[in-house]
Amino acid sequence: NRYFSLIFITLSNIIQAMTTEFSDPTVDLLCDLIRRRSVTPEDAGCQALMKERLDKLGFTCESMQFNDVTNLWARRGTSNPVLCLAGHTDVVPPGNEVEWVSDPFEPTFKDGMIYGRGSADMKSGLAAMIVAAENFLDENPNHPGSIALLITSDEEGRARDGTLRVMNALDERGEHIDWCVLGEPSSQTELGDVVRIGRRGSLSGMLTVNGVQGHVAYPQLADNPIRSFAPVLAELHGIVWDDGNEFFPPTSFQVVDLRAGIGAPNVTPGELSARFNFRYSTEWTHETLQEKVHSVFDGHGINYELKWHLSGKPFLTESGKLIDAVSQTVREHTGRAPDLSTGGGTSDGRFISPAGVDVVELGPVNASIHKINEHVKVDDVITLTSMYKRIIDLMLL
Repeated sequence: NRYFSLIFITLSNIIQAMTTEFSDPTVDLLCDLIRRRSVTPEDAGCQALMKERLDKLGFTCESMQFNDVTNLWARRGTSNPVLCLAGHTDVVPPGNEVEWVSDPFEPTFKDGMIYGRGSADMKSGLAAMIVAAENFLDENPNHPGSIALLITSDEEGRARDGTLRVMNALDERGEHIDWCVLGEPSSQTELGDVVRIGRRGSLSGMLTVNGVQGHVAYPQLADNPIRSFAPVLAELHGIVWDDGNEFFPPTSFQVVDLRAGIGAPNVTPGELSARFNFRYSTEWTHETLQEKVHSVFDGHGINYELKWHLSGKPFLTESGKLIDAVSQTVREHTGRAPDLSTGGGTSDGRFISPAGVDVVELGPVNASIHKINEHVKVDDVITLTSMYKRIIDLMLL
């Protein structure tokens, strides 16, 4: 009995060590955020938790609800310039929860990491921003300019009722942001090794190729859309769209969905549907890309319908005060200069930049985002808080 009691006590201590929060305000807040099951577009009370802290700091907080999406616009100060810290509370679904080291919505500490859905993408960024603002205001209660936070629960989903709608609302009432720091997980292997200063555009095509269904043994009596589309697809994949430029990687073309057939082995389909996506550099506009694609289809003389969806145009922040401040901050905290990049997918920066806002993205390492056992280094969470606070210092003081 004594032997089994010792085993039980040991296991209990291990479990307690895995789930005990560190005595750090950012880590504690991150744990509270992870516990809220905010699968997109749900916010699950994350913004209310942050609003409570921002209210105490003297922020004017405004909740903006658009359909099932919750947004928070919080601002302290009425003068310019305006430095905005932005991010999202929504997370992607956890996937098969059995494969996680623990409950994905219960923060777990292991080997210097915090495990949990949203730990890296991007609740650690949000927690660091809140605590950085608290630390800054503790030292500078009468700061010049304004500090703002723009937080949405619609970044991982359709992204139509989140940051885009908030920016439209701010524009309608003449409220302007000068600089914005997004807490997206921009780092690749070490905190601060990559800072995003822009993003490629994203353009999707929804294609239907029309044919005539028929018996597989009598192709002369049918029109197989797979046969019609095959040479078009080969040509599109063979095009070198561009080589990128000084700031952007090359444009890429990818087919993400392709369907045809009725499930019978002896019937050729009457219709093919496909969806493809361009991540494009500033060598193109969405209009010139569309024109090029249509010219390829028309050159093959096939019967098709093509609809387009523009998720975001490419944007780039030019060298200036914001990039200088972020680069200096990274050097001070890590001893190295960050790689200034426009790679990766899209972010809500595509909705903020068009308003004439300088936008950069600085956040934790992205190696585990959207994966089973998503995690972030405890030390990185603490350092990120110090980084954001330093950026606020450099931009407003």
